[in-house]
Amino acid sequence: MSRTPSTRQQERIAYRRGRAVRSVLLAAASTAVVGTVLTVGITGAPGWERVKESFFDPETAVEYLPEILQGLWLNVKLLVICATLAMVLGLLIAVLRTLRGPVFFPVRAMATTYTYSLRGLPLIIVIYLFAFGIPGLRLQGTPDVLWLGAAAITVTYGAYLAEVFRAGIESVHPSQIAAARSLGLSYRQAMRHVVLPQAVRRVAPPLLNDTVALQKDVGLISLAGPVDAIRAAQIGVAQSADFTPYVVAGVLFVLLALPLIAVTDWVTLRAARRQNAGS
Repeated sequence: MSRTPSTRQQERIAYRRGRAVRSVLLAAASTAVVGTVLTVGITGAPGWERVKESFFDPETAVEYLPEILQGLWLNVKLLVICATLAMVLGLLIAVLRTLRGPVFFPVRAMATTYTYSLRGLPLIIVIYLFAFGIPGLRLQGTPDVLWLGAAAITVTYGAYLAEVFRAGIESVHPSQIAAARSLGLSYRQAMRHVVLPQAVRRVAPPLLNDTVALQKDVGLISLAGPVDAIRAAQIGVAQSADFTPYVVAGVLFVLLALPLIAVTDWVTLRAARRQNAGS
């Protein structure tokens, strides 16, 4: 049997609903005002017609959209491959950096050198080194520049993700490892069944943020030569003497990122609610 809210409770509910409605209306009004000011300011500029013709030409956008979409499919495949391999590599490096004991010092030193070096190098330089430096060695079985560029992206983001994973591993209290060892688990079993599940869950939001960053950085593969969305847009700009293909590629990258951003925000909000509930 449901209980009828008291008069005071009904007044509180009505007050909260009223404030929520006022907040929504105020947000809509302020957004409309800002949008109007920006629209008037941009379209009223003296050079707007020239910019509109050079960057927002509908005919040019429709003409080069199929080629850019075809190139975007390559970016999507690279995103899936590079993100998966970078997470595996990052987790491996993070585990190696957390190994204890003097016998593992060389392993820790190499893992630390890797993370420090790759996080400091600009991605564009790593792509140049992999895509043009490795083929210059003329070794047998050298992969195509596409895969060399993908390897450059993977090792670079693997270094970033390694630090994220390491932060998650070190956030787990050592007493949990001690408890697992006291129950008869080996160090490897304790890491696998106790530490890593908690670490991955805690660092899920920053992992997804790095994936969003990776989603746009796969466009740098065009520097190695493959025809992705950016390269297709560049070809379109050279043929049409119009920058609209770049705008089309940018819009497609934004649309591609929206699902990842939405998932990231949802996971972040869920983690915050779980933490607040626990505290």
